[in-house]
Amino acid sequence: MQDTLNHLKELISQPGISGYETPIRDVVAKAWEPLVDELQVGKIGSLVGIKKGTGNEPRKKIMFATHMDAIGLIVTHVRGQFLQVTQVGGIDPRILPGTLVKVHSTQGDLDGVIVQPPNFTLKESTTGPVPLHSLLIDLGLQADQVAEKVKIGTPVSFAQEPVELGGGFIAGHTQDNRFSVAMLTELLKELQGVEHEWDVYAVATSQEEVGVKGAFTQGFAIQPDIGIVVDVSFAKGPGQPPQHTLEWNKGPGIGWGPNNNPQLHNLVKEKADQLEIPYLKEIQPGMSGTDAMALQIAGQGVATLVLGLPLRYMHTAVEVTCVKDTLRTARLLAAFTADLNDKTVEKLAFDYQEKEENDEQK
Repeated sequence: MQDTLNHLKELISQPGISGYETPIRDVVAKAWEPLVDELQVGKIGSLVGIKKGTGNEPRKKIMFATHMDAIGLIVTHVRGQFLQVTQVGGIDPRILPGTLVKVHSTQGDLDGVIVQPPNFTLKESTTGPVPLHSLLIDLGLQADQVAEKVKIGTPVSFAQEPVELGGGFIAGHTQDNRFSVAMLTELLKELQGVEHEWDVYAVATSQEEVGVKGAFTQGFAIQPDIGIVVDVSFAKGPGQPPQHTLEWNKGPGIGWGPNNNPQLHNLVKEKADQLEIPYLKEIQPGMSGTDAMALQIAGQGVATLVLGLPLRYMHTAVEVTCVKDTLRTARLLAAFTADLNDKTVEKLAFDYQEKEENDEQK
């Protein structure tokens, strides 16, 4: 588990906000290169690792998608010694004051901190949270140095170092969704000693946080027979409604709802039961908010399933996860992949009513 923890720390220490994924893509490519037969980079920056199966050609394809991009900021104005920014992806400005950041200047990374000047927006600060456009980044530089080093459009990422907590938990930024990327690395390791008939496409998608774009493009390019999306999901915690969250230490949530193929849900659940791997049924009554929204409708449609890994404090600099969940999920998906054969696709008719009735009978 220590190797997984070290890999996760490396992943969440890399910049790579949506549209600027090159630094994280390079790190993932280095980890995946010895585990796959071929690496490709998609036209909008997704990383694709292909591990060929043993079946007769043309082989069926399974695509595992985990997005590698992260939320972040981008510079909109240079105000003397300070920077003003706007968001890339979903960010609540209430969590930003005091946050450590890195400003990715063309002259090198600059350390900074997001500040809320007490007299800068006096009316706003007394009537509610200070809006993002009124927060500033302080680099500790003089105005002429800031103007020389930072231009409008410069990306900004969180810079909080990862922290190991008790009980096998880790806190750090961008675990949405580098936590699942770490799982996908573990899955590729598991598959090294497993024979599988289907070709495996491991995809670290780009630009999920701004419109699931990498999943749209790679789903269209690959046209998989099965697509499994692994993303983080809300873990139980303070103020979280229990009906919309996952318990810790109960394994991954297996998606159930219109963004999930019901037969695929059942097949993965059956494999988890066989392996005695714990799991939860995660109800997703609408769109899942993941790459599955794009992958499911790629081309003529793909049998798609979402697996959710519990995470607390989503879209903050101190997201918390349990490393054990990556190992459980990787083991489950490796065993599922090994079972795939020519008859699997025949089992994937999209019929919720049948499965609902079966669940009631059990």
